Amino acid sequence: MDESLKQFLQSHHNLMPIRFSYSEIRQITKDFKNKLGQGGFGSVYKGKLRSGRFVAVKVLDKSKTNGQDFINEVATIGRIHHINVVRLTGFCVEGTKRALVYDFMPNGSLDKYIFPREEGANCLSWGKVYEIAMGVARGIEYLHRGCDMQILHFDIKPHNILLNDKFIPKVSDFGLAKLYPVDHSVVFLTAARGTLGYMAPEFYKKIGGVSYKADVYSFGMLLMEMVGRRKNVNPFAENSSQIYFSAWIYDRLNQGEEMDIGDAGEGEKKIVRKLILIALWCIQMMPADRPSMGRVIEMLEGPVELLQVPLKPYLFSPENMGITNNATGENGAELSTVHDESELLLSTSDSQEIIRLNVSDSRTHVSPHESWRIHATDGVTFL
Repeated sequence: MDESLKQFLQSHHNLMPIRFSYSEIRQITKDFKNKLGQGGFGSVYKGKLRSGRFVAVKVLDKSKTNGQDFINEVATIGRIHHINVVRLTGFCVEGTKRALVYDFMPNGSLDKYIFPREEGANCLSWGKVYEIAMGVARGIEYLHRGCDMQILHFDIKPHNILLNDKFIPKVSDFGLAKLYPVDHSVVFLTAARGTLGYMAPEFYKKIGGVSYKADVYSFGMLLMEMVGRRKNVNPFAENSSQIYFSAWIYDRLNQGEEMDIGDAGEGEKKIVRKLILIALWCIQMMPADRPSMGRVIEMLEGPVELLQVPLKPYLFSPENMGITNNATGENGAELSTVHDESELLLSTSDSQEIIRLNVSDSRTHVSPHESWRIHATDGVTFL
């Protein structure tokens, strides 16, 4: 066990959930029989406690950050009790073995409902989309303002929103999270964190310090995808103006047009317009122009007629982001990196792998110290 992890366990033993032995983890999962998926930090298995309660057990791969990912998860969700944040039931630390035990979410992650593989499959009603958006907003607001420490998630995206049997959303995966005193309005980071496509521009443009407004930006991009039921950036769009969904929908709003949502009633059209307007406010380039999550909740609860159209969000082309080179991973996955003098810690859009890129001078390269793999069915492109 590395020294940082040992110190963490000693200093936080009074705040911990249940500590399981590795043999108990094997019993809970029936020797890892039912694999639910593969995430950036390891494999997830379905398990069952002696009480009969089902759980999801995440068995972590050998840590690439000296146990920091494990510490992040236990330190954050180990102290949280909120209906819209996934609950950590227990954990395991035994030699090099690491495991996290969560409540089981039978409906999986949000991405399979907003990016259905078949047309009409698993389609959520607009009322349910609104409820999920509200739940996610309340979960993030609790992280920012409801705990004794300010918790910044830094990886809000559809794959990290889990749904229980009643489709109540739970913010999950705190591997990139950071804790700060509640009075810190700007935080110091030695590495950019998050998933490209959801990362706030302040991570790679010098427009102000990183703060809780980074999570607000990610929430706005999440909202856009919930409304559009598609990725925000679609290089395969038939109409070039639709490649950047947020720009396309903004132009339609400015022209007084409504988004085509089929046979939706007036109430559903208001929900869609409200979600779009709030998303546009959340993805403003300057952090100071974005609302807090508390204000976002007020906007969600209030009438759409009171919401104004914000300025058009600044959209980053690869050139604006400083991306001039591509690296290619296994299966032909393209990795575009951001030029900076710091380390860039990223996860793919579906959390299939956590990627660390060391960026120096004007060249882009994958760190020679690590061997990274991309386990993506359709490939992964960072734009």
